[in-house]
Amino acid sequence: MRHDYWDRYSRIDSPVHRRPAALKAAAALGLILVTVVPPHPPVFLLASVAVLLLILIAASRIPPVFFLERLLFFEPFILTVAALALFQPAGFPKFVTLVVKSTLSLITVILLANATPFHEVLRVLRGIHVPSVFVTLLALMYRYIFVLADETQRMRRARQSRTFGRRRERTWILLSRIVGQLFLRSTERAERIYAAMSARGWK
Repeated sequence: MRHDYWDRYSRIDSPVHRRPAALKAAAALGLILVTVVPPHPPVFLLASVAVLLLILIAASRIPPVFFLERLLFFEPFILTVAALALFQPAGFPKFVTLVVKSTLSLITVILLANATPFHEVLRVLRGIHVPSVFVTLLALMYRYIFVLADETQRMRRARQSRTFGRRRERTWILLSRIVGQLFLRSTERAERIYAAMSARGWK
């Protein structure tokens, strides 16, 4: 498995990538606040943010298809949450506003995450005095998410090599078993890692 599939474009050379991580984080936070804070932002403001993001995406040299894939993955969650506004008075305008705000914020986060190596993001968080426990948890999560992804692929391959049917209900049963086994293995691995770190003086 390629171990750069989460942030494979974070180390390419572009005008956006060459900017300091702290500057990119501050700019991303500013864009999100400008988008989210106004309860009824004017269309001109949202359109300006969208145009600015398009310019930054073009300057970052990250393929637009990559952003589209990430948006298609997360957009159903945004639509589900925003749909709750439809049950309120004048719900449809609120629904549209929530979807636009959330989508622009999501694009901003995707751009930041893929234009900045993760270790630089952690350095910025330490620099602004984010609690060290939280930063450590983020670092461990980033490190071991690849291990869990590898484990998942191995388990799926093992199941597929022993399963010859293609019935849909059978597929869901096997998937639920894989998820359960992965949870158990992840818990056991976490306990072993914690014991090893504690044995080396980590607190």
